[in-house]
Amino acid sequence: MSIQLMTPIAKRIANELHVRLPQVEAAIALLDDKATVPFIARYRKEATGGLDDTQLRTLEERLTYLRELEERRTTILKSIDEQGKLTPELAASIVQADTKARLEDLYLPFKPKRRTKAQIAREAGLEPLARRLLQDPTLVPEREAAGFIDPDKGVADAGAALEGARWILMETFAEDAALVGGLSQILWDAGE
Repeated sequence: MSIQLMTPIAKRIANELHVRLPQVEAAIALLDDKATVPFIARYRKEATGGLDDTQLRTLEERLTYLRELEERRTTILKSIDEQGKLTPELAASIVQADTKARLEDLYLPFKPKRRTKAQIAREAGLEPLARRLLQDPTLVPEREAAGFIDPDKGVADAGAALEGARWILMETFAEDAALVGGLSQILWDAGE
C-alpha cells in the first residue's frame, strides 16, 4: 500500500521555528555530517542564515524526534499491512499521527501480543458474556454468567466467568485508541 507521508521533516521544523527552509536544510546537513550545535552556531552562521544556539538545539531535538517518529510510523504501517489489517482509514490515521504516543495508541490493537488473560477468556467463549454485560447494564451479572460455566474450558463457576469477561473488557478499553487518547488528554489537562 502506497502512503503519502506528512509534511517533510525539514519543512515542518522550518514552520515550527518560523525560519526559512534553506536555513533548516543547511543545519540538518551540518548535523548529519556530525557537526555539533556549538560549532554550527559559532562557525557556520553563514550556512544556516544566522540560526542561534537555542534555535539549533531545538532544531536538533525536533529532527531526532521526527526522524524516530517517521521510522516508527513506517514500521507500524508495515507490520499492520503484513497482518492484512491495514485499511485506508487506518493508514490515514497513522500517517496523520503527529506524536509517538498517538502512533502507539493506534498500533496497540494490532501489536503482536503474548497470550493474555483476555485471550484465554475469549478462547473459553466468554466474549459474548462480556459484550452482553457491557451493552445492557440492567442485567444481573451472576445470572448471565451462570450460562457460561464450563469446567472443560476452565470456567468453574459464575465468578470465573465474570473474571474472564472483566479481562476481555479491560483489554478492549485499553486498545481503544480514541478512548486512551481522550483519557490521556483529560489527565494532561487536569494534572498539575
